[in-house]
Amino acid sequence: MRNSFKITALFAVIMMMAGCKKEEKSPSYHKGDLTILTDESFQSVTEALAEGYMINYPDTRIKVETKKEDLGFLDLLKGNAKVVVMSRNLNPEEIKTFEERTDLKFLPAKFAADAVVFVVPKDSPKESITMDEISSGLLSDKKEFIFDGNNSSNLNFVAEKLKKQPKDLKYSIIPGNKEIIEEMGKYPDKIGVVGLNTFSRPYDKTSEKLREMVKVLPVVDKGVSYTADHAGLSTMKYPFTRVLYFLVNEGNFNIANGFIRFSCTHLGQKIVQKEGLQPYNLYKREVQMR
Repeated sequence: MRNSFKITALFAVIMMMAGCKKEEKSPSYHKGDLTILTDESFQSVTEALAEGYMINYPDTRIKVETKKEDLGFLDLLKGNAKVVVMSRNLNPEEIKTFEERTDLKFLPAKFAADAVVFVVPKDSPKESITMDEISSGLLSDKKEFIFDGNNSSNLNFVAEKLKKQPKDLKYSIIPGNKEIIEEMGKYPDKIGVVGLNTFSRPYDKTSEKLREMVKVLPVVDKGVSYTADHAGLSTMKYPFTRVLYFLVNEGNFNIANGFIRFSCTHLGQKIVQKEGLQPYNLYKREVQMR
């Protein structure tokens, strides 16, 4: 009788331990750690979304690390990252590699419309820039355009828009979007190429200071001038409007997929709007009148 009781008790303990282990390994979107890789150009909106998620789920800890866009994508393929933020379109070979390496379908989670903008010192006489000037200038030995580095999202996107390879373009480099803006006064004959999210936050003191230092040039295409404002981004008529999206290497509904779902819902899209960017998913507000 006593032996039977011991066996029963031991069995119960084993089952409880097994249950605990199963619970620890089960997917959870509301607790745990996550590192997100993002290009510096859209670091601000990524950090704002991460902060919003952690406020809603206090048991989560999200770290945002900056990494050049192409290098972040490579880390995702290697399994060294769960989430990366992208802006450029992947080619068919890259999509195939992604699906083979992750065993997942390529489903980009689009969450914001951002832009690449062209800036000059505030006192520059230049008031606009044409698509032809951009195209010819990036093939000139003068290297009058300043980018934030090789493998960056800004360089990738401009090259893609011009139907060129980044290696075919000629440009100068100042590491960092913020640094480009701060240094523009030293190069009156140069044109800085930065991400809009660098200084898009309407009421942020740092953004206000950066906006005061430079002039953002409208882009003229076929005689029509376009600006990277709400109208230009929402209609995507501004030629260098780009859609930001998340790529994930996670097969279950854990913290990575939970964060992505949050970013694409109404609350996440309000955060995108507060960052001065255009939300990708628009939610209609219906009011019933009685």
